[in-house]
Amino acid sequence: MYSRKNAMEAVPEEMTEVWSCTKDDCKGWIRDDFAFETEPVCQLCQSPMEKESRMLPLLVNTNKKQKSLGKGILIDRK
Repeated sequence: MYSRKNAMEAVPEEMTEVWSCTKDDCKGWIRDDFAFETEPVCQLCQSPMEKESRMLPLLVNTNKKQKSLGKGILIDRK
């Protein structure tokens, strides 16, 4: 019935520093700008992570002091 005649707008991408899980069967990764720790641990499997670069869509983190902040407050569930 209807066809898409308008081309999709290209999403700007850039080389981005990320932390990737070192475990072979885990696909966990996080952008360095959004990590709370200077050397994070994988949140999926608790394995160490290594730094690498990937071509990813551009995101801007306005909080430049992310690593100096705490991870938040632990809520004690009773």
